[in-house]
Amino acid sequence: TFVGTWNVGGKSPHEDLNLRDWLKSTAPADIYVLGFQEIVPLNAGNVLGAEDNGPAAKWLSLIRQALNGNKTDQELSQYYNNATSPQTDQDQQASLKPRISFSDLLSLEDELGQEDFERLLSLQSSSNSSEEDSPSSTCKSGSPMRRRYCLAASKQMVGIFLCIWVRADLYKHISNLKVSSVGRGIMGYLGNKGSISISMTLHNTTFCFVGTHLASGEKEGDEIRRNSDVAQILKRTRFSHSYIDPAQPLPPETILEHDVIFWLGDLNYRLANGYGDTHEQLKRNDWQALLEKDQLRLEQRAGRVFEGWEEGDIYFPPTYKYITNSDHYVVQTSKSKEKRRTPAWCDRILWKGEGLKQLCYVRGESRFSDHRPVYSFFSVQVNSANKPKPRTINPKSCPLKVSTNSALSSSCVAKVQAEELLVFPRPQSYMDKTHSF
Repeated sequence: TFVGTWNVGGKSPHEDLNLRDWLKSTAPADIYVLGFQEIVPLNAGNVLGAEDNGPAAKWLSLIRQALNGNKTDQELSQYYNNATSPQTDQDQQASLKPRISFSDLLSLEDELGQEDFERLLSLQSSSNSSEEDSPSSTCKSGSPMRRRYCLAASKQMVGIFLCIWVRADLYKHISNLKVSSVGRGIMGYLGNKGSISISMTLHNTTFCFVGTHLASGEKEGDEIRRNSDVAQILKRTRFSHSYIDPAQPLPPETILEHDVIFWLGDLNYRLANGYGDTHEQLKRNDWQALLEKDQLRLEQRAGRVFEGWEEGDIYFPPTYKYITNSDHYVVQTSKSKEKRRTPAWCDRILWKGEGLKQLCYVRGESRFSDHRPVYSFFSVQVNSANKPKPRTINPKSCPLKVSTNSALSSSCVAKVQAEELLVFPRPQSYMDKTHSF
């Protein structure tokens, strides 16, 4: 499982933004969990007005290209149209949509390469769908070859965005997809800060992915607000279930009821020491001395937050705050006291559960925003038998894959639905509702 988090600073991605170095930096994963913060600017219009989902669509398109091939869907569609369109008028072409012949496919294989050839076949099978970003077009049944990864679920809340991609042949083994969003921003309930949690079951193992953006600020006592955000997210996140199979175990309703939990995002914990000490330690690249003042670790050791959760050792520089398009921290160049930001490891990945082994915990070096992306790679033991607990498996036997014990089907269902529970305080309970997407 690949887990990544990135605060993109309110900037919409451009078409040339390279995500392959980030997503392809490890061995291929079975599941990609990608959390973003500030995909839109956190201004009053975006917090209180209609949600701008344009940037989310752009991120999904870039992720799909990075995971499934080099050419864009439009380029592959052009290959498909050139190979299949008969020499008739435009109305006939629009209505007939003939299928490409096997011989034509073979003639294109050498030109496109294996990955793009597979994606062309996928485009052929989904040519009746006009929505390229939907799960149904990402993973279509009935095709001899499919894209390698399907979009299982995605959800946006103001600037927080979480998406889950799974290997195509695992897709049909996923069930009980549910989403729960908790706002912790203005007045403690608006969505400029908070969490998106996605719950799912893979075979018989339950997963929960919690993408968060916690309270900002580096004043003394701001860490208490972040601790409160974590406590409220754990308390208010609920996964509703409209149908429960009496022959199956009850699906989880809360975050902590899951077998495997990943908590990722801009947690915003800063450093407890002053500007002078930090500046000297930054010049010496003394990360371990700086980490001794890391608020998250101090609060966790004191038992005030994330008790029982794990985080890997950190051997990379602070991920915040950089001058955009540079390798310089703001603290290293700014002369104005008001603009100073103490560098800190704001962007973190934690986990909880059995059968988990972290294989790496590193950061990327994109200069796109004032944060650096962070990612981690895990080996996860999955229970594929009808047993309540995962059986013990030596992680060395399959260190880079989700471990399963049953043959996986090659088919993939066309559409996934996840029920979403928006949690509000009691006085606004009339707004509680269940959505699907």
